[in-house]
Amino acid sequence: MICLLCSQRFNSKEKFSNLFFLRKSSKAICTDCQRRFERIGSKHCPTCFRPNIDKICLDCQTWQEKGHRVNHCALYGYNEAMKDYFSKYKFQGDMLLSKVFAKQVKKALNSYKGYTIIPVPVSKERYRERQFNQVSALLDAAGISYINLLERKDADKQSSKSRQERLTAKNLFYINTDHNLPEKVLIVDDIYTTGATLQHIVSLFSKHGKDDVKTFSIAR
Repeated sequence: MICLLCSQRFNSKEKFSNLFFLRKSSKAICTDCQRRFERIGSKHCPTCFRPNIDKICLDCQTWQEKGHRVNHCALYGYNEAMKDYFSKYKFQGDMLLSKVFAKQVKKALNSYKGYTIIPVPVSKERYRERQFNQVSALLDAAGISYINLLERKDADKQSSKSRQERLTAKNLFYINTDHNLPEKVLIVDDIYTTGATLQHIVSLFSKHGKDDVKTFSIAR
């Protein structure tokens, strides 16, 4: 059996119970790769879950000064292991890796009772390149229902932009309907960096009178 992330064969002595199985798949990632991901503990920014800080971080202070309210939750810190994972999953297009965090995502999102889950979209150009939306695929793998209410205009990749460019970028998102918007919304993304993407989306719903909007990501 081959680990999906490191491509090494599992140690024959490794117990079956220690393997991190992917749901509905005979493949898995090994425990060594699983341990490289750093789960965010109790010490984090209270508003955006930035790890290893016990007060409101500078990013959130900046958003608050601009009149934005941050209400975000994340599961893992963005370390080298997470960087490698998203490189394989998102940029190399290995869609099977959408199942790696399925169990954790399902457990986390089950606590948002009454919220309509909306994935952050990719642009049509990016979809043509990858042939899938990495956020929707994560939700599908976790068996989470969602509604596609957002569209994104074509633009440069977020990963190619500097921190300052992200913070000052124009809002490229829009809601694709004016009717029957949910009262309680959870926006789901893959990675939270500066928070610009999610704050742009939150502001869209606020303009439509929807203020109970929270955000969630795999990594922070």
